[in-house]
Amino acid sequence: MLRQLRSSLQAVIVLTLLLGLAYPLVITGLAQVLWPHQANGSRVEQDGRLVGSLLIGQDFRDQERYFQSRPSASVYDAVATAASNLGPNSRRLSLEIRQRLGAFLRREGPYNPGLTDAAVPADAVTASGSGVDPDISMANAAIQAHRVAAVRGLPLAAVMRLVAEHTDRLAGGLFGPGSVNVLALNLALDAARAP
Repeated sequence: MLRQLRSSLQAVIVLTLLLGLAYPLVITGLAQVLWPHQANGSRVEQDGRLVGSLLIGQDFRDQERYFQSRPSASVYDAVATAASNLGPNSRRLSLEIRQRLGAFLRREGPYNPGLTDAAVPADAVTASGSGVDPDISMANAAIQAHRVAAVRGLPLAAVMRLVAEHTDRLAGGLFGPGSVNVLALNLALDAARAP
């Protein structure tokens, strides 16, 4: 019995050192060497200051000049990422979606004549599971592009070209139409110059 206890304890110690210490250190080291940007959170700096992460959605204060992220159940707090956990029969969820839909139509409607409830993409009015999804659908970006182009005095074609450049199509579109990283797109807009 004592021999079995000793061999079990040795196995726990060896496996803890191997899988709990050595393996994570090796993987972390490889990630730092091979993919340092991704391993450090895909952080984006501009003029020496951190402006965000390509992996975390954020609220863009200037509602008119920038593309807007998906709604967030956690108010874009990466520390407290969470979904609302409200089900499809929830009155509260229904009310939140109607409020978000109204806000979206008020913001985008003047720049998209004839925009109807049915034409609004689901990601414009629903929060993601994490509450900090950094991407929006191409359909959402196409609607918002009209507002951004008008407010910034840029040709719509130029804004749509930026949208296309910042669209990630997984496996060449095999897994859906693709998504647009809002932070990367807004930074590209800031770098663009009005004609």
